[in-house]
Amino acid sequence: MRVEIYVEGTSDKYAMEALLAPLIDQKVQQGISIRFFAIKGNDNDKGGDAKKDLLTKIPIKAVNIICNQPDSIVVVMPDLYPQNRGFAHETIQELENGIFDNFNQELQRKGINDNRLRNRFQVFCFKHDLEALILAAESELRSVLGVDSLRRIWTIPVEGQNHNVPPKDIVERIFQKCGKKYKGSTHGRIILGNARYQDIAERCPQAFRPFVEFLENL
Repeated sequence: MRVEIYVEGTSDKYAMEALLAPLIDQKVQQGISIRFFAIKGNDNDKGGDAKKDLLTKIPIKAVNIICNQPDSIVVVMPDLYPQNRGFAHETIQELENGIFDNFNQELQRKGINDNRLRNRFQVFCFKHDLEALILAAESELRSVLGVDSLRRIWTIPVEGQNHNVPPKDIVERIFQKCGKKYKGSTHGRIILGNARYQDIAERCPQAFRPFVEFLENL
């Protein structure tokens, strides 16, 4: 079985590969390949709209992958933030519904009516972005920053932030207060690579835990 997971940028890709390395290795032993693909190239790549492309283009690509590769599953995993990119959405459910609508419309356009194909297309998200997981890895975050404690300035649970104050803004502020500059593609991989994915899933039950449970149950 091949599982292709599409995320917005390399920060998401590298961090997920590091955090989920034990689970990915376990699944390889079971004959299941899990690979992450980034829509946007790097932290400095400002061209295009990675979230919009992920929501609108990848569902169409997913139909071709699933039809041509019978052992494949395609997963789309965008940030919930910012809202209303690609189509109107503010909540996880609205985001998921819109992506599934794009996928189903492509199936209809191709004249395909097979529920087995729909079962091989999955949608999850980061709430509100990858940095929610970094806030959940507080001890690993402190270690990277070289501090014994952080004055907590974020909402508990960490997935309880909002569109006005997304987790990435909070993480960048924490780094600034410690005299450092946050770089997602580097720090996300280091911080989450030192964390246990089971702990992060427990602390992020709204969006991340369902994704982990999906992978565990493959």
